[in-house]
Amino acid sequence: MTDIQDKKSDQIARALCEKIIRGELQPGEKLRQIAVSREYGVSHATVREAMLQLAAQGLTIVLPRRGMCVAPLDRNAADELKVMRQALEPVALAHSIPNLTKAQIAKADKIRLACDAAESALDWEEANRMFHMAIISGCAMPRLTEEISNLQLLYARHFLAKHASNWKRRSDPDHLAIILAIKDRDTHRATAVLHRHLARLS
Repeated sequence: MTDIQDKKSDQIARALCEKIIRGELQPGEKLRQIAVSREYGVSHATVREAMLQLAAQGLTIVLPRRGMCVAPLDRNAADELKVMRQALEPVALAHSIPNLTKAQIAKADKIRLACDAAESALDWEEANRMFHMAIISGCAMPRLTEEISNLQLLYARHFLAKHASNWKRRSDPDHLAIILAIKDRDTHRATAVLHRHLARLS
């Protein structure tokens, strides 16, 4: 596969991923390679690579001799994702805080305000994901941050399926408490708040 094909497959994977997260592609819905290829104007090889990326992320499942379909939503899987995030995100935050610049902290705080101002579950979830990645942006552990990013992505799907239709604007005091602890360079306090925050995920 060429670099151009690889970049296109990444783009297709991201586009399909967003459709799955938003519920535009429903659990159990088949992903037809020919239809995706026509929709995005790319080769079957590019679509196949994109679909394999989705399967590796846990967003799709392979159906023997029948292609792929969107993975089902499973309450046990959501609970597992929460436990994994509780285990990994505080570790990343602890390694991030000493390295965060004032500009990075200011950016995280700006995202926090966008989160509080979100008028829809979709907008809130996107800003929330950005906030959680912003506070660990000083963690010089790319494998760890990549794994956390994928866990957040998978959890977003469960969150939106549950809250998209009954959203009410809200502010999150935990986000503010985390930012204040980061500004104080208080790693223990920041990670404790984050762990408590993740334990309350619904």
